[in-house]
Amino acid sequence: MESKEYHEQRLDSIETAVSPERPQKIQCPPHTTEKALLRRLDLRLVPVLIVLYLMSFLDRINIGNALVLGLPADLHLKGNEINTALALFYVPYIIFEIPSNILLKRFKPHVWLSGCVTAFGVVMLCHGFIQNYSGLLAARFFLGVAEAGVFPGCFYLLSMWYTREEALRRFAIFFNAVTLAGAFGGLLASGIENMDGIRGYAGWRWIFILEGILTTVVAFLSYFVIVDFPEDAKWLTEDEREFMQARLITENDTTMEPVSFKDGLKSYFSDYKAYIAALLYFGANIPGYSLTYFLPTIVKGFKYSPIKTQLHSVPPFAAAYAFSLIVSFASARARHRFAFAFVPLLIALAGVGVLLNVHHNVRAEYAGVFLIAMGLFGSLPTALCWYIMNLEGHFGRAIGSAWMVGFGNIGGIVATFSFLAEDAPYYHKGYSIVTFGLCLAAASAVAYGVGCFVENRRNGGRVGWKKLQL
Repeated sequence: MESKEYHEQRLDSIETAVSPERPQKIQCPPHTTEKALLRRLDLRLVPVLIVLYLMSFLDRINIGNALVLGLPADLHLKGNEINTALALFYVPYIIFEIPSNILLKRFKPHVWLSGCVTAFGVVMLCHGFIQNYSGLLAARFFLGVAEAGVFPGCFYLLSMWYTREEALRRFAIFFNAVTLAGAFGGLLASGIENMDGIRGYAGWRWIFILEGILTTVVAFLSYFVIVDFPEDAKWLTEDEREFMQARLITENDTTMEPVSFKDGLKSYFSDYKAYIAALLYFGANIPGYSLTYFLPTIVKGFKYSPIKTQLHSVPPFAAAYAFSLIVSFASARARHRFAFAFVPLLIALAGVGVLLNVHHNVRAEYAGVFLIAMGLFGSLPTALCWYIMNLEGHFGRAIGSAWMVGFGNIGGIVATFSFLAEDAPYYHKGYSIVTFGLCLAAASAVAYGVGCFVENRRNGGRVGWKKLQL
């Protein structure tokens, strides 16, 4: 049994930790250690969110695999109708991201996130039965509504459990569900394509049907295993919950105090860095979504068969996964963000340069795809974590993660019209748009880094100032 003296000492240390004028290392409960608590948290939180985001992104981009397996011909699509359908997804996705994060806090993560995953699993299943262009438009719209809360919600939840130095490694592992989705999507599509004709359904329909069923099963199970916020974590004892919250207040300067919605929005959007961060993610999403949607189409231009096209879409994402983890772990170890967000973008630009100028050397072109994937996905986790972990408290991170991701996903709309059928096989227009996106992201990273540096210099002596990461 814990002593009365211990409880008094622990509560006093928590009270001290909250005060920026008297920072002090808080005490971990005597029956455990901070490392042991983090291991328990990692096992409970990160794998579940990885699976949820993997399913979310896989369901979002599998239409890229369906395009090369006959969806446009079966639905009698003409001109840019497929691009319009892809773009429509982002309209509700962007609109509902901030409201979704607010509802996540109100209903608790295990309820809201599992509900979102259930909804987009059902919508994905319905994709397998669409018969015309109108049906495709409706399916993509409701998929955008259902998926709006998953990615920013997961980022928000992660940011409320970990300190700055702990967060990046977890963010990177979580975010790279994107690259896993790209890799798995190609593998699954190559296998499912062999089901073409079973029960009268085309192979591309089976992609949606089977992945929709899998998603709904995952959603049901996730209700019971998703971790809520620290203050609501029933799997921790009372003293462990207090320690985890105080640890964040001490090391991350994260305020748990509520603010009014109006004042919070006004404060958040009065910060110019919010717009720079949004432009960074917007620019990066143009090549990001171009790659995830149209990589099978680009690879098909290398004269591969449909099955080989799906299989050759896997290695670039696998390489991007490994490179992204290396960059993120190096950034965490160096305790520096700018260079690790900026330099990989230059690598991606080099890859675009190859694809713009080389047209009759398949190996060189394929290498260019690798450079784009590795550079882009090497930068994104660090850039996202850099900005979100510089925000404070529930409200700041709820709005900030949703705003950055929501505005940034306008880049997805641009991406859907970047690689048009009439521009095949060289796609000069598409690669030029991708170049613009990468340059905008790189310039925004520089601007955000300069902004953090200037504010640290200006406010360095102010009591309670939380130094912004560089």
